[in-house]
Amino acid sequence: MNTRDALARQIADARPRVVAALAVHLRDLDLAEDAFAESAAKCLQLSEPPDNVAGWLTVAGKRQAVDMIRRRQAEARASEGAAQVAELNNMGEIIKLPDTIGDERLRLIFICCHPAIALEARVALALKVICGLPVAEIARVFLTSEATMFQRITRAKKKVHDAGIGFELPPRKHWGERLEAILLTLELAYTIAYQDAAGERSAIDDGALSDEVARLALMVAELLPQEAEALGLAAMVLLARSRQDARLDPDGAMVPLSQQDTQSWDFSMIEQARAMLDRAAPLKVLGPYQLMAAIQLTHARRGFDGETDWDAILRLYDALMTLRGGAMVALNRAVALGKAQSAAAGLEALEAMDAAALKNARPYHVARAELLIQTDAKDEAKEALQAALDLDPPRAERLYLERKLAGQ
Repeated sequence: MNTRDALARQIADARPRVVAALAVHLRDLDLAEDAFAESAAKCLQLSEPPDNVAGWLTVAGKRQAVDMIRRRQAEARASEGAAQVAELNNMGEIIKLPDTIGDERLRLIFICCHPAIALEARVALALKVICGLPVAEIARVFLTSEATMFQRITRAKKKVHDAGIGFELPPRKHWGERLEAILLTLELAYTIAYQDAAGERSAIDDGALSDEVARLALMVAELLPQEAEALGLAAMVLLARSRQDARLDPDGAMVPLSQQDTQSWDFSMIEQARAMLDRAAPLKVLGPYQLMAAIQLTHARRGFDGETDWDAILRLYDALMTLRGGAMVALNRAVALGKAQSAAAGLEALEAMDAAALKNARPYHVARAELLIQTDAKDEAKEALQAALDLDPPRAERLYLERKLAGQ
């Protein structure tokens, strides 16, 4: 990796922290993103990379924002622009204070997840602004088009601006009304990072993004220790991360969970997750995140006794369908049914789903291919694998699917 590529990677890694800091102080999400983009472009033009890339971007972003505000004064009242410039001039180099970075990011999550904004829109906005994820990736996890998702994010930003939503943490008594959106944001951010095993597409690489999501999930669980679902999400993320080192083979191809070398799993992380679920149980508020974590913990048992209890996993998916049914839950339940009973039973459950609505969902085609292979329907399996490849998977998944297709 040359110097410019290395600097580009550092800029991408710093983006979420810098945008979060700028947004809180600018009180304008679009302006924060634009100022970061301008400062990032200037950073790449430097003859020598700065020692502290994040700090440089923050200071440069502040200056860019000041220039942008001044340019806008031609179309706005001079007094308003001057007041905003004066406020910016009092802004310190926040990025140099590591113990405040987390607070800035968490504050912005709360802002984006304001209850005045529709649930999907606030989650999408948080994923775009805080995690720096491309709109196309966000659209994929919501099973919608990029254009539709762009409109939702645009409307959510406008709502934040027009409603004068405050850029500060609300009182603790109001945290609960934002918790669902906050947890969903972190869940989907981790899902996107996890699907891109080699970190090919994320705005920051998979390791950095999953580390950040885990940090935020643990922070929320610490701030809200009596919220069982916050503990459940943190446990779920930890369990997924515990398998990070086993997810790629030497060629960079994805390794399915059932084929992973359990010796590469992080058992201390598994134990930490189990302890979190133990803390959640006495609260007696069962929710989907605890169930999803329990499913992951059941998979983790293979690292101890070499077996996967598919009957238990199927029962957990049945419960999850009751609490938070949806296409992806039904899809995973069909896979579990195929393991617990028979491939034919799993395929029957899968075929009962709305294929038209799932035509752009890679997991659907991959699961269908796996079940078709087990029922010896090789031609149909090839078609399903090709359908998954046609949806442009990340490199690690693409290598795995190409090998699978070649073997049929």
